[in-house]
Amino acid sequence: MSFSYFNKWLLNHLDIKNRLKSICIWYLIFLMLPTRKHTIEEAAKFSGLDKSQFSRWLKNHAGLAVYNLDELSKKQAKQFYGLIDRSKKGVLPWTIFLLIDSTIHSRSTRHTDNAKRFNHGKGFVIGHQWTNVVLVINDKIIPLAPIAFYTKKYCRKHKLTYQTENDAVVNYIEKINLEKYLGPHHSNDVIVLADSGYDDKKIQQAIENKKWTYVIALKKNRCVRSEKSHETMPMSRGWSQVESFFKNQRRVKWVTVWVPSSNPNKKRMEFRLRQITAYLRYVGKVQLICSEYKKRPKGRRKYLACNDLNATPRQILMAYRVRWKIEIFHKEVKMFLGFQEVASKHFDSISAHVHWVYCAYILLQALPSPRDNPINTVAQKQQYVRAIIAGKERTRIIQLLTQFNGVERYKIELRTAQEAIYT
Repeated sequence: MSFSYFNKWLLNHLDIKNRLKSICIWYLIFLMLPTRKHTIEEAAKFSGLDKSQFSRWLKNHAGLAVYNLDELSKKQAKQFYGLIDRSKKGVLPWTIFLLIDSTIHSRSTRHTDNAKRFNHGKGFVIGHQWTNVVLVINDKIIPLAPIAFYTKKYCRKHKLTYQTENDAVVNYIEKINLEKYLGPHHSNDVIVLADSGYDDKKIQQAIENKKWTYVIALKKNRCVRSEKSHETMPMSRGWSQVESFFKNQRRVKWVTVWVPSSNPNKKRMEFRLRQITAYLRYVGKVQLICSEYKKRPKGRRKYLACNDLNATPRQILMAYRVRWKIEIFHKEVKMFLGFQEVASKHFDSISAHVHWVYCAYILLQALPSPRDNPINTVAQKQQYVRAIIAGKERTRIIQLLTQFNGVERYKIELRTAQEAIYT
């Protein structure tokens, strides 16, 4: 693929004003290249533009990044959903997976807006939290518009209504219209996957109001009760924590299940699980699953809740394992696309950078591969983009050498560049 064709291909996928096309395309190409740091300074060196141009563009045109990410997500989601072969009955009854998880954008400078101290992993991180919502269709990851967390101080300054992370997720679920992304579809085909951080009755109720299925990991102290207790006791009695609930239900035997493994050296993984139909407090009737690795030490049990009473325990376990794809997405945007390498004081600039990173991720996934050498991973796509950029300079040199007195002109150019390096 030539550079001119690559440039036209990018412009066809984006909606940008003429005066902003140059800086937008160069910034996206820079994000799509393999480099040590995806900072504004490095983008300026790569493109030959001034650093201040990128700073002003990110700060003043954050809405442009939000709009283009939304449009790219819709185009790719419709494309992948249209390729689903509905004549073949898959292992799972769901074809549309909606994954929810948060990640931390570490603070890169002391003087930045909207930074807060978050409990992340084994310690605390100061930075910005983004709650990502990702569609998985046909095993392809499609990032949607992320949810930014705003601190109380930032909300007071900009006259915004403060929301907790879970309240923002509820608002997002209530407002999202998947028909804009997929076209006509059945609500029974949609399943929402989340870890125990989103074990919230409001989130679960919002999903049920959409008539979607959910598989959410429960906290150990989440209250549940059996069907018999629900029929005979008032609403205020008979509840127990899910961990204690499974300990008391010892008559329910462990069942061994095998699920496909993502490791190419291992065809399948072995789990054991117990399944009970019970009531989740403030939500309703669900399937409760207690699962763990069969050949690993104790202490790694997961408690899952699914509101689809017809799904088998193996299907619920396999569906929840799809949630790991959002962790892979977080790893790829941080490792390859410079998700947290922008240093800016204004949060609008950081927000624009994050949205352009997700745009670059979608464009890399959609980039057509060479016919003789199909490529799939983000790293391989970036190397392909680097080869396209290198081809641009090679084409320019060949054109220069074929022109009248081109050899002498190229020698002068090399001599000038050499003198600039030593001076």
